[in-house]
Amino acid sequence: MSKEKQEMNFFDHLEELRWRLVRSAVAVVVIAVVIWIYQEWIMNNIFMNMAKPDFISFQLLCKYLHVCIEEIPVQMHSNTMGGQFAYSMWMSFLGGVVVAFPYIFYQLWSFVKPGLKQTEIKAVRGIVFYVSLLFFLGILFGYFIVAPLSVQFFGSYQISKQIANFFTISSYMSTILSTVFYSGLFFLLPILMYILAKIGIITAAFLRKYRKHAIVGVLILAAVITPPDLISQVIVSIPILLLYEIGIWVAARGERESLKE
Repeated sequence: MSKEKQEMNFFDHLEELRWRLVRSAVAVVVIAVVIWIYQEWIMNNIFMNMAKPDFISFQLLCKYLHVCIEEIPVQMHSNTMGGQFAYSMWMSFLGGVVVAFPYIFYQLWSFVKPGLKQTEIKAVRGIVFYVSLLFFLGILFGYFIVAPLSVQFFGSYQISKQIANFFTISSYMSTILSTVFYSGLFFLLPILMYILAKIGIITAAFLRKYRKHAIVGVLILAAVITPPDLISQVIVSIPILLLYEIGIWVAARGERESLKE
């Protein structure tokens, strides 16, 4: 721990944390304002086009895997007075959090880092880069794979042809935003495994032992969030299983580093 950090009392720490949170909030607000200004273009070209057959993910599926998506029979409407305004605000805020994520994590890491030992800092060197990289890979995976497949499945599913799908903008946007954002968080699984292994909560041997259970769980998860066809389930399952294997590798590395320390 640095000498400067040792000399700081509780209120100094609290003040530093407050200003780091303020800087993070300012970054989120600035980006949210930009998203708000261009909200119509973003809504039409980033979110609404996900329900169309010419969405890039559907085009690639049709071209290379011969799984072609037809027009999704979805009609969108807002049935509350402030529905569209509320989701414009929510879209802008969440977009600000996503874009500013590396800066937010850097601010939190900068607050925690001086309180760690040099060996601990060395063990997590480059953590801001790796956390940000995995988070954005998860965001891309959620946006281009999980969310469009979910929209395609739920948008085209009908119990009866006499029942039309009239979705509210809130349910449509909730599905996309939550799916994409949670995919970003889910891709942080290897980092979480590494930290848990470093502090001795889990071991690589434990993860290997329950690998088969994890595979079954991933397949069930993929079956729930994707259309009921094998190709879609495989597309979603493979990256998640790779994350689990990467998590085993980083957990083993964390254990070796702990033994050396």
